[in-house]
Amino acid sequence: MEGNYANIIVDISHEKVDRPFQYKIPEKLKGKIEAGTCVQVPFGKGNKLLKGYVIEVTDRVEYAVDRLKEIVRIEEGAVSAEANAIKLAWWMKTTYGSTMIQSLKTVLPVKKEVRQLLKKTIKRLAGKEEILFERNEAARKHQTAKERLLTELLEMEELPYELVTGKLGVSPATIKSLERQSLIKIQTQNYYRNPVKIENTQGEKKILSSRQQQIVDAVLSDHDQGQTGTYLVHGITGSGKTEVYMEMIDGMIKRKKASIVLIPEIALTYQTLMRFYRRFGDRVSVMNSTLSNGEKYDQFERAKKGEIDVIIGPRSALFTPFPQIGLIIIDEEHENSYKSETMPKYHARETAIEIAKMHGASVVLGSATPSMEAYYRAKTGEYKLFTLNERLTGGKLPLVHTVDLREELKQGNRSIFSEKLTQLLEERLENKQQTMLFLNRRGYAGFVSCRACGLVMKCPHCDVSLSEHKGGRLVCHYCGYEQPAVNKCPSCGSKYILGFRAGTEQVEEQVKKQFPQARVLRMDADTTKKKESYEQILSAFANKEADILVGTQMIVKGHDFPAVTVVGVLLADLSLHVSDYMAAERTFQLLTQAAGRAGRGRQPGEVVIQTYQPEHYSIVHAAEQNYEAFYEAEMCYREMLSYPPAAHMMAVQIMAKEEEKGEALAEHFSGIIKEEYKDRAAALRLSVIGPAKAGIGKINDIYRFVFYVKCKEYKYLTQMKDKLEEEIFTLQLKNEMVQFDFDPMNTF
Repeated sequence: MEGNYANIIVDISHEKVDRPFQYKIPEKLKGKIEAGTCVQVPFGKGNKLLKGYVIEVTDRVEYAVDRLKEIVRIEEGAVSAEANAIKLAWWMKTTYGSTMIQSLKTVLPVKKEVRQLLKKTIKRLAGKEEILFERNEAARKHQTAKERLLTELLEMEELPYELVTGKLGVSPATIKSLERQSLIKIQTQNYYRNPVKIENTQGEKKILSSRQQQIVDAVLSDHDQGQTGTYLVHGITGSGKTEVYMEMIDGMIKRKKASIVLIPEIALTYQTLMRFYRRFGDRVSVMNSTLSNGEKYDQFERAKKGEIDVIIGPRSALFTPFPQIGLIIIDEEHENSYKSETMPKYHARETAIEIAKMHGASVVLGSATPSMEAYYRAKTGEYKLFTLNERLTGGKLPLVHTVDLREELKQGNRSIFSEKLTQLLEERLENKQQTMLFLNRRGYAGFVSCRACGLVMKCPHCDVSLSEHKGGRLVCHYCGYEQPAVNKCPSCGSKYILGFRAGTEQVEEQVKKQFPQARVLRMDADTTKKKESYEQILSAFANKEADILVGTQMIVKGHDFPAVTVVGVLLADLSLHVSDYMAAERTFQLLTQAAGRAGRGRQPGEVVIQTYQPEHYSIVHAAEQNYEAFYEAEMCYREMLSYPPAAHMMAVQIMAKEEEKGEALAEHFSGIIKEEYKDRAAALRLSVIGPAKAGIGKINDIYRFVFYVKCKEYKYLTQMKDKLEEEIFTLQLKNEMVQFDFDPMNTF
């Protein structure tokens, strides 16, 4: 990038990155410097030459020009992990909209004051005869501690320091005296914390099916030929995607390349980790939110030094500073948790692809229910598509029963369990088989619907459901449309029209009441607050210590319980009508994932989906496990209303201490875009929705407003973001904040 000045950080540690310094770019270096370039700069009063990293090239002067020092030279040598991190941070800043500091703090490892662990060893220097002589002398002088240590050194050439000071009871002073006599030497080396505390039991390598092997061969062959790209593995539940990943990783290890495996935080289970650890031993490590700062920092250091080949974790594991990355795998790529909800609001999928470009690496996405974006790109040839449509066990997909709750109500059944589900629960309890009851609580208590006819109150302008608010109002979170709450269904006149309210605790109570003989476990946010509780509940269920597991979406994420032969989905509609354009996609994914938990062993499985709208295409196709049919139906809707992936969308979020200022800013910013693009809006398929109050209009006394911009081309949205950032800089906002979210996965 051309520019006269460079903003530079001279210390790459996490806590220092909020202090960039500005330097002049000399004529000879103009055009050669960009974000990530490593340079030598004079620093401080003595103009000591220090290494620094350019974070931005600009023409905007932040200090008096005559006070600015010049960059001395570009640092020669290979591109470092730090330089790559800064290039990535710059890409994130320009692509997603945030400050450079926010982006840097996302990509750089946390480097707080972490105590370095040291491993000490006592090594014998003298020969056995001399040690024996000294041992006898110590015994004669009644130096018992010294005698004990020398006795051990006759047998062992090296002893752990902790063993000597602990179990042998030898003081550091005694050890030092032997060192002064040149009888021993104390060796010290850095010791890294390893969060994976599993005995290394080597697992056997499974023989892949011909289709699985074809996928592995294709990806590794493309990599060897320098034709790396992005691949989507669309495999039904139980089709063996994990075995494919492990074989690819094995291939990368043989090529001396590291691999990053992303899985949603919620799915990072002991069961998952064990499969990788048994295959690759302590060359695997893990990254997640339960690790201490010391553990996190040590994993980054181990990766830098080549002590590990594979890191497994949620989206933050993407930024592990491996010198050479060969493969990035994103399992369950459709999951919401791959999108950051804090600035910069990056998506792990696009960020992984950018990291892969820097390293010449491949990206593999995997899911039984791919995101619309990933499948759209696979269909258009941007990604390479592979399918796995057979279960490894040879078992069939479960038989799915869709139950119309409107009919149950007509028959006088007001229980949360339909007649069909009750019957299957009784049978399974009798046959000593297990059942999972999934309460689809995503979007909980958002929408209002009629229990008699299934009508959902929707916004007439946005085709999303209206949300129930206090004060008897129904509100659209996209455009701000409001109407009074209703007491009777406008379609059938029924009085059974109200907001959905349900909870796992109530379900658990109902199960115990209706089936007193059943042993029940509950898994939700309340029961998994402690660090180990998630694994404890799953292990107890896997060990058949319970007959029925009741839970929210966390129980349907990739777990494998062979004894589960029935899955009951209670209130499938809870995610179907949230105020969100992705509601049908999320419902289809959740129902398909839930159905995939049944019949994974030798016994066939059955699934009961309870719904007030059995005719809705997401429920029909989930019951059939027909992703292709769902994709075609959903894409018609997305094309018609210009929602991603048919078009792109940018949410501009304004937060202010004063309501009037926030509202005025939202009007001002949306007005800039409307005015700038008024003559090209139709040609670009560009539209502005709002501004309106956010779904939650005030949090901690901060007022929130939002407007959305839809456009076919992503580049125009980033141009709009750049224009608004210039306006924000000009206005010098103090008590207001503006955030950008591209292709948002949650309404604001």
